[in-house]
Amino acid sequence: MTSVRVRVPATSANLGPAFDCAGLALGLHDDVEFTVTGGGLEVVVRGEGADGLPTDESHLVVRAFRTACARLGWTPPGLRVVAENGIPQGRGMGSSAAAVVAGVLGAWTLCPDVATVDVEAVLRLTTELEGHPDNVAACLLGGATLSWMSADGARAVRLEVEPSVAPIVLVPGDTLSTHAARGLLPEAVPHGDAAHAAGRGALLVHALTQDPGLLLDATEDRLHQRQRAGAMPASLALVDRLRAAGYAAVVSGAGPSVLVLARRNGDGAASDPAAGSDVRGVTALVPAGWRVLPLAVDVLGARVVDGDLQVSSR
Repeated sequence: MTSVRVRVPATSANLGPAFDCAGLALGLHDDVEFTVTGGGLEVVVRGEGADGLPTDESHLVVRAFRTACARLGWTPPGLRVVAENGIPQGRGMGSSAAAVVAGVLGAWTLCPDVATVDVEAVLRLTTELEGHPDNVAACLLGGATLSWMSADGARAVRLEVEPSVAPIVLVPGDTLSTHAARGLLPEAVPHGDAAHAAGRGALLVHALTQDPGLLLDATEDRLHQRQRAGAMPASLALVDRLRAAGYAAVVSGAGPSVLVLARRNGDGAASDPAAGSDVRGVTALVPAGWRVLPLAVDVLGARVVDGDLQVSSR
């Protein structure tokens, strides 16, 4: 096999209190095609980031692909990468995790010595590249995930999200790097805030999988969002406005996008959990210049769209 196309979903990490632990896969994707050629490197980028992403060895997808090849002991003579990007860049929607997962999965799939994709090995490697497992776990496995670091590397479990949960992502025009956002966090937090995060994180699992009516309480955070307000004041103001209206709103990942965990009513529309209004209720609270993206939960995670190799069981 000399060509493969990989589809990877956007993700939202943290989901409020479950900092560096919880992730949610979203129905918005990057499609990346990898082709083994006779020599050299060609990178084509279309869609989100097409005007700013590099088209050489520094492209994150290519770097992840090369790292996976080295881990597998295989080097293709040449490579062509065509990325059709649907995930906004630098908005807290897991664009870097998606790039890393796509590159590693592409290399794993094309390697002639590999029979199946070892998801656990891919999770460990992508976490090494990304620096933390929350986004890559959700991108790989789909649905909602809980991830952690063990002595053997990254681990993750997948949760089945209750079907009425309807994510809405609100995307501003500004970007914010994860590195910059992390730099604003304090080295220590009060014991009361840590206990609050543990309790709300545990409740979040029940709310996501069994009782979405508890999502407003379950997504309450004291650990990291307010501490980064200086870098994204408009995002925190929007979170406050939405939560006051009864929506389970949080900063998506490191921001500045905002994730609303709305609920789906009988006709399939994303709705206000209190008033039953559709996505227009959220839109009415969003400032001008923001995009409103009603999305499904991606239940499949990263997958090979064109190619013979199958990702092993999740």
